[in-house]
Amino acid sequence: MVEDARNRFAEDVFTHRVTKDGKVLVSWQGRTVTTVSGRAAERLIPRLEAADRREVQHLLARATGHFKH
Repeated sequence: MVEDARNRFAEDVFTHRVTKDGKVLVSWQGRTVTTVSGRAAERLIPRLEAADRREVQHLLARATGHFKH
């Protein structure tokens, strides 16, 4: 279970897209805020595919380095 004490992942805050070359583009409010590539992307992609909606949000937040808007 994903820890979400402040209930920030109740809504889909982040979106992501996997590119043909294996990069993960993480977006917030329609803007790309980070790109995950290389070994980190290789580890992240299968976790995103296996995760439920809330866990996807948690993984994307971690991938951004807990991006603050």
